[in-house]
Amino acid sequence: MNPADYNFRLKDSLLGAQMLFVAFGALVLVPLLTGLDPNVALFTAGAGTLLFQLVTGGKVPVFLASSFAFIAPIIYAVQSWGIPATLCGLAAAGVFYIIISLVVRFRGSHVIVRIFPPLVTGPVIMTIGLILAPVAVNLATGKTGDGAAELIPQQTAMLLAGISLGATVVASLFGRGMLKLIPILTGLGVGYAVSLLMGLVSFESVAAAPWFALPNFTLPQWHWEAVIYMLPVALAPAIEHFGDVLAVSSITGKNYIKDPGIHRTLLGDGLATSLAAFLGGPQNTTYSEVSGAVALTRSFNPAIMTWAAITAVLLAFVGKLGALLATIPTPVMGGILVLLFGAITVVGLNTLVKAGDDLLQARSMIIIAIILVFGIGGLTITLGPVTLGGIGLAGVTGVILNLVLPHQKENGKQP
Repeated sequence: MNPADYNFRLKDSLLGAQMLFVAFGALVLVPLLTGLDPNVALFTAGAGTLLFQLVTGGKVPVFLASSFAFIAPIIYAVQSWGIPATLCGLAAAGVFYIIISLVVRFRGSHVIVRIFPPLVTGPVIMTIGLILAPVAVNLATGKTGDGAAELIPQQTAMLLAGISLGATVVASLFGRGMLKLIPILTGLGVGYAVSLLMGLVSFESVAAAPWFALPNFTLPQWHWEAVIYMLPVALAPAIEHFGDVLAVSSITGKNYIKDPGIHRTLLGDGLATSLAAFLGGPQNTTYSEVSGAVALTRSFNPAIMTWAAITAVLLAFVGKLGALLATIPTPVMGGILVLLFGAITVVGLNTLVKAGDDLLQARSMIIIAIILVFGIGGLTITLGPVTLGGIGLAGVTGVILNLVLPHQKENGKQP
């Protein structure tokens, strides 16, 4: 590690804890929604961040934690094949990042952009958000994510969801300083406080839980379908990784694309994701909220993220923390997810708009239309022992169409 950039000091421990506080709401939301253990997610976020720092030489001030892009795929995979098989797919996504890092190292990033252009990644991101819409509505109306059972009366649930959503929106629009960086945590906090006043929270499980406990680590189990299903989902976060690194570079005034290199940051992200999956945690990604906190506090020392990671690892062994998080009523999360899942769709739409392509041109329309309908419609095909469906089928189809369909001039003739 470069001693000029990396300065590990005890007095920075509180700054590190503050960075974890910024990431906390989003970090624990993913495992709570997908059925994974939040304590494991805390541990793998910390361990993944430390591994990332090791790979990148401690030069990049970023924090890695649970990715929203994988919420829908994890929910579907857990329902279809169980948690161990899902973890196998997530580990494969990490390996996919590693392969991309090698391609970038030896061939340059333009190869990745050619195979996975915005014309493919944009609709895939949109599909992720749109597929999740029914889950958000079910949770906000007091039901389970699949709508099979009612947990809280609908009117009560919608009121609670509306308060949580409103608090998140207000923090996003009118928050100042650190408050603006934690809209999700604000929404969770306000919604939880109202839940307490409404008598919707029971602390029996918290009282029964031990103070210190080993996180519920789970090993992955080999499953071909889960692997093939997860790989296309990894496209969007892998492409977004470039943007995240560029954003951090602009904040600190250093070119991380060159030093330590985008191939090293991708490698660190991939190894962190595979490590998380092998322990039972969700996929890791760089957190823009934490990057915003870096810009706000002007704390550019990467060692601060080491303290954030250490804090996350230590909190993972607090048994009562996981039990407390599990007491959050589902409408609280549902209200926030109405905004969050819609925002994912907007990110995909923005990816298309920023690319500047004519979306009504025949080639573009064909690719986007097929990805959206295959993904949202839930089309499934079986090829021998392997079944492809939803986001997985949509992503694979989009990549193939982009590679085989001829490009056209504005007059419709091939160039």
